[in-house]
Amino acid sequence: MTSISFSQIHEIGIFVGGSNFIGDIGSTNYILPNEVAGGLVYKYNLNPRIALRGTYTYLPMTGIDIDSDNLFREEREFSFSNTIHEFAAGIEYNFFDYNIRIKEQSFTPYILAEVAAFNYKSPESVTSTSIILTNKFSVSVPLGIGIKGRISDHLAYAFESAVRLTFKDDIDFSTNEIPSLNFGGNGNDFYTFTAFSIVYTFGRPACYADRE
Repeated sequence: MTSISFSQIHEIGIFVGGSNFIGDIGSTNYILPNEVAGGLVYKYNLNPRIALRGTYTYLPMTGIDIDSDNLFREEREFSFSNTIHEFAAGIEYNFFDYNIRIKEQSFTPYILAEVAAFNYKSPESVTSTSIILTNKFSVSVPLGIGIKGRISDHLAYAFESAVRLTFKDDIDFSTNEIPSLNFGGNGNDFYTFTAFSIVYTFGRPACYADRE
């Protein structure tokens, strides 16, 4: 027996949410957004379970020691502000078959894994009155979970949260390469993005066929 269902193959949309930083300055909470962030997303549905995705995300980053539950940081009272521009590509895996044209398949949890390139400001040198910053590029690994579902035949929503694992320790301007900015941290920085998105779906593949 063969059953055929049609579904849109492309999705394009926007997301809005909050970002937060985990490093040597500020709160030590892993998911506690403190800045408004947003971006664009495109998805290409290979089949009802797997989608390829690409994103651009604008991510302000702020860390304030007095917001931390760590007594040492509260007394230190350091702070920083940076901005990350991130381009990412990866895969989205649905736990259930997903097709917003079919009521029984119009909702699913999912997991995502991406590789990202990002731009940020990094300390280059220090004067008596200021920190001299320079543009830097690096890579991160976004990993996250989410849920998504139908709004109409061509609109869908999603809510997701993902942590970005980086290979840098200077996003908060703390670095062991400049003694006066060495705040004692010895681990790489992380940042997270928790967001709500609306996507418009369009295009149609030949079919998805299930045979019994």
